[in-house]
Amino acid sequence: MNLNLFMERGISGLMRTAARFYLSGGKGRAFLSEILPEIHRSAKIRERHEQAGTHVPPFLIASITSQCNLRCSGCYARANGGCGDSAATGDLSAAEWEAIFTEASGLGVSFILLAGGEPLIRPDVIHIASDFSNIVFPVFTNGTMMTEETVSLFDDCRNLIPVISLEGDADSTDRRRGGGVYALSEAAMEGLKKKNILFGASVTVTRENMRAVTSDAFVSELRGKGCGLVFFVEYVPAAGGTDELVLRSQDMYDLKENTASLKKRFSDMIIISFPGDEEAMGGCLASGRGFFHINSRGGAEPCPFSPFSARSLKTSSIAEVLRSSFFCELRGLAANTEHQQGGCTLFDCEEKVQSLMTACVK
Repeated sequence: MNLNLFMERGISGLMRTAARFYLSGGKGRAFLSEILPEIHRSAKIRERHEQAGTHVPPFLIASITSQCNLRCSGCYARANGGCGDSAATGDLSAAEWEAIFTEASGLGVSFILLAGGEPLIRPDVIHIASDFSNIVFPVFTNGTMMTEETVSLFDDCRNLIPVISLEGDADSTDRRRGGGVYALSEAAMEGLKKKNILFGASVTVTRENMRAVTSDAFVSELRGKGCGLVFFVEYVPAAGGTDELVLRSQDMYDLKENTASLKKRFSDMIIISFPGDEEAMGGCLASGRGFFHINSRGGAEPCPFSPFSARSLKTSSIAEVLRSSFFCELRGLAANTEHQQGGCTLFDCEEKVQSLMTACVK
């Protein structure tokens, strides 16, 4: 199994979905004509690094802020300390994020997923990202801060792709995220659809909502709202006392089967199950195999669900992080550890990850 080839095929599928949205409009066609050669060029750059002995993943995840305007129950970012209510005094500056994006661009990274906290709290970083026209930036947002100005930015800069977080229908979303959140998310989707802007939905899948959110009816409703991407993310019990939400073995099997059916039924959409789809790619993609996570303070973490950092992007380069003993050890650990529960291999062996981090920091 050639991981690089597999991921390139996935990227091609994503761009085909973008074409469905963008070939009919002038801005969309201009975006496609610019980004498609850049995607190909970046793949060639990663190939040269591979031949030189450094595997550069096509994806990064960047949590550009530790702040959020919501307090969603079971939020992994709050549970692991990546998000809080105090002033974001330790968060990277806009200039520091620009330096990271610049290095990523030179290494051939094609996609940087912007997360948080709530990333729209950092419009300075969002605007900087928009200038990197050779990189696609999915922006994972709760949708409640989507103003007309924000929609205009997404309209003008098609390399920014909003991905709105939902829990299912209005009742499920508001129960976890707060009253009125679903209505604001729906209004955001309506505004994006009017501009024919490609956007996605990120759905945290729990034991409670799995059957509802992986139904034809739910995905069909999203498609009708203009959604072209759906990310199903298995719930990870980072917050204490939430184990009852974790998918059981049968649930995970059903999620896999339902997702496969949805991909066939909605072939004009991109539907991704995380980490379920990693099985087809030979295991966990964290620690630089397919991506790694940069927290709001610059710490290089294997994954948002495994918030342990042995190096910081304040003092190390992305290339140094990828070649670090910590990430190399973790890639070996993930490859030899069977998935247990909670949707995340590294989360399941947290003590081993923390031990490796401690050893590598010494």
